[in-house]
Amino acid sequence: MTQHSDQRPTMSSRVIPVEPFDLVIFGGTGDLARRKILPGLFRRFCAGQMPPQARVIGAARTDMDTAGFRTMVAEAIKEFSGSYSFTQAKLDAFLARIEYLAIDARGEKGWAELAELMSDEGRVEAYYFSVSPALFGDLAERLQKWGMADASARIVVEKPFGRDLETARALNKTLATYFDESQIYRIDHYLGKETVQNLMAVRFGNMLFEPLWNAQYVDHIQITVAETVGVGGRGEYYDKSGAMRDMVQNHLMQLLCLIAMEPPARFDPDAVRDEKLKVIRALDPVLAHHIIRGQYQAEPMNEAEAPGYRTAVGDARSRTESFIALKTHISNWRWAGTPFYLRTGKRMEARSSEITVVFKETPHSIFSEDAGKHRNVLSIRLQPNEGITLGVTIKEPGPGGMRLIDVPLDMSFAEALEEGAESVDAYERLIMDVIRGNQTLFMRGDEVEAAWGWTDPIIEGWEARNDVPKPYESGSDGPTDSTELMRRDGREWRKVTA
Repeated sequence: MTQHSDQRPTMSSRVIPVEPFDLVIFGGTGDLARRKILPGLFRRFCAGQMPPQARVIGAARTDMDTAGFRTMVAEAIKEFSGSYSFTQAKLDAFLARIEYLAIDARGEKGWAELAELMSDEGRVEAYYFSVSPALFGDLAERLQKWGMADASARIVVEKPFGRDLETARALNKTLATYFDESQIYRIDHYLGKETVQNLMAVRFGNMLFEPLWNAQYVDHIQITVAETVGVGGRGEYYDKSGAMRDMVQNHLMQLLCLIAMEPPARFDPDAVRDEKLKVIRALDPVLAHHIIRGQYQAEPMNEAEAPGYRTAVGDARSRTESFIALKTHISNWRWAGTPFYLRTGKRMEARSSEITVVFKETPHSIFSEDAGKHRNVLSIRLQPNEGITLGVTIKEPGPGGMRLIDVPLDMSFAEALEEGAESVDAYERLIMDVIRGNQTLFMRGDEVEAAWGWTDPIIEGWEARNDVPKPYESGSDGPTDSTELMRRDGREWRKVTA
């Protein structure tokens, strides 16, 4: 919280290099590789975390040689590194680690050359499937065929992990044909965010919170992931998925698990994931009147540059939601009776990801005029301005009696921690965890299937009812019905702010 001493907490600048590795990026010329994976690897190289023997091998259908790929990588790093400062010498040294192969995921082109490149022993072999899930099985099959799917290999797969329980099971079964579960890393970049991991530290590292983290003291919990952008160039994909499949089933579900799970016996991958799985399996079904769907409309006076959802996806009758708000419960001893409210949407008032824990009122207020007006609220901001705020009640300064006000004890990570401390992107952290063999921040197959098992009946319900999403204004907090969802319970959403 706010620091009152002259001593600031420090962050260790010591970076421990990982083992020598080869990382093959299938889809190496794609958008994700250019925006996140390659710039993230470059930053880890600059931090001294990549050992001298490490190699990064781009693989894609595009006919290109290594020199051409290195040029593309250099351009991507310069474009997507933001304010990150680096020298040309560092960039040149990183590019020297880069190689490229034109490869056909469903044919034989390039596979013999890749197998030859990966023949060196004594190094970690990781394969990043930054491609359509439709190609996951083809890539896995060819890795085995060419002798690269041995017990030391690791594969990284991006969402979506299916579009329902049936397809998720089929995908898991396909991957399990060639790789053990311990070799499969299902990546959700939300779990790599610094604040998400701090959520576990706050809960399980502080005696102050854990005794209060239950239905006896918590009134309700809100999880909001709001975006200001529309569907953009993802219209075709998004219209087949919607906010429920694209955000709730994975990102918000993971945040819900971390906020609600029991303390694991130890901090290791399976112990943590076992507890997350228990939360998903304890989730109650969502009632029809406890879910609100919405579609954003065009920005007034700016429809050409900011069209409405249906225009953006090219379907004037689309029933796909760009906004979801829902209420659910967790049927276990810790959370019985405590509602969880989840909300996510595009074209909202501000870009914000936040978990809010609203504690109950004091059982008896000795300040009669202020009875029922004050509650402690713990807010965990994931983006932007990562940090934690705890609202406490104090006396308003000055004469005139005992007037109470709520004030925040605010900790912004950027301000509270050592100035100049390195900020690590989620993809940087997660890729290094793959190389280390640490699966704590990755989803397990049964966890993915359990999440779809909860999500599918919700989607089937609104499809059976021919439910049409409610329109909402761009730049708003979503449909007015979502406000009513909270108001019926005598509660209100926390304001979405940047």
